Amino acid sequence: MQQTGIKHIAVAGNIGSGKTTLSEELSRHFGWEVHFESTDNNPYLNDFYLDMHRWSFNLQIYFLHHRFEQILQIHQGDHTVIQDRTIYEDAHIFAPNLHEMGLMSTRDFRNYLSLFELMTSQIRPPDLLIYLKASIPTLVSHIHSRGREYEGNMSLDYLKRLNAKYERWIEGYTDGKLLVIPVDEIDFKKNKEDLGLVIERVNTEIYGLF
Repeated sequence: MQQTGIKHIAVAGNIGSGKTTLSEELSRHFGWEVHFESTDNNPYLNDFYLDMHRWSFNLQIYFLHHRFEQILQIHQGDHTVIQDRTIYEDAHIFAPNLHEMGLMSTRDFRNYLSLFELMTSQIRPPDLLIYLKASIPTLVSHIHSRGREYEGNMSLDYLKRLNAKYERWIEGYTDGKLLVIPVDEIDFKKNKEDLGLVIERVNTEIYGLF
């Protein structure tokens, strides 16, 4: 079910919003390739959650490099790809949050932003950005249900800060097509009817791109 002219669909959202689940479902339905966020083989993630101040810059540089590499592959390929989390979230959400919390130095943050600006000057934004909007209780429920050990030390304050930044970023997003999915109201993981509604909305947005 390849869509001519559409190369890059991206799924954005806070930790526990359901990005991987939705990416898998849409990939299965539309026949898209899926590029996942590198968590299982990430060499910094466990260390970061144990000592955020020490490993924040390393982690963010790793994600920046990984997602830039993914986008280059998408641009050079001939398939439609759905990407689990975007390069923009790192720069607009996670790195600024770490800097504001005192977990990334100003020197490292400026270095990071200069790399981000250089990289993004060489790429195009996604053809469609899908934002999974979720409240803190929903995020916490999802995080607990998947039981990842390294997420056990995550604070509510950390999630709240991220959510606030996501809302500001999405409110000002003008780079392309945007579809907001209210995760508190739609359970696309357990309810096939809800998943069908999301697929229908994505389908409408894609055809609207022509």
